[in-house]
Amino acid sequence: MIEEKFISGTSFIHSLDPKIRILSASVLSIAAALCDRLDLAVVYFSMSIFLSLLAQLKFSDVMKRLKPLFWFLLMIWIILPITFEGNILYQYSFIKITSPGILLCSKITLKSITILLIFTALIATMTIASLGTGLHRLRIPDKMVFLLLMSYRYIAVIEKEYTRLLRAAKFRGFVARTNLHSYKTFAYLAGMLFVRASLRAQRVHQAMLCRGFNQKFHSLDVYPPNRLNSIFLLGMVVTSLSLIILELIWI
Repeated sequence: MIEEKFISGTSFIHSLDPKIRILSASVLSIAAALCDRLDLAVVYFSMSIFLSLLAQLKFSDVMKRLKPLFWFLLMIWIILPITFEGNILYQYSFIKITSPGILLCSKITLKSITILLIFTALIATMTIASLGTGLHRLRIPDKMVFLLLMSYRYIAVIEKEYTRLLRAAKFRGFVARTNLHSYKTFAYLAGMLFVRASLRAQRVHQAMLCRGFNQKFHSLDVYPPNRLNSIFLLGMVVTSLSLIILELIWI
């Protein structure tokens, strides 16, 4: 099962309606992605830090979540400064580091970390069931909601099935190498995995029909109207629009 490290908590963010959190994360992340000024990117980054503190996220867990992104950003910092044309800041032999490359790397870094922190603070702090409920209340088609929930539910099951098939192959003397036999074996494993996943999907669907499944999404979660939800969403929308308008004025 996919780890849900951030769902337990009593912070203000945890108490918000999932629908409000999804809308806020979408609005703020889109605004941050469209930002093209470094100083405003710093403002968005500060907002993401504030949301992370508001959600009372553990620093170590957040850094683990950001770790794969840091490897991607490292490649960006290695490649872009020496391949981007513009004013040269430093030159060693044929290697030229340009200021536009550094500026672009800085904006990409800030915006990438900002968007991931926003979604970590607002989306990762709710269970997958709450996320499905929020999407349903936002009029997302039920089929897409079911696809999300079922994918989450059965990813771990399919992983265990693959592990079992691979273990059976190793018991029969299979050793993975870079040769045609290994490639064919992994292809057979993938094919068998798809077959077993299809058969399991049919059994699950039949079991759901036996329990009265009517292709409609139903949830037992109740989120009564709360003024704080509206205030939080309004604050996120107004802040995002203000920063967008500010950037347009400066242009």
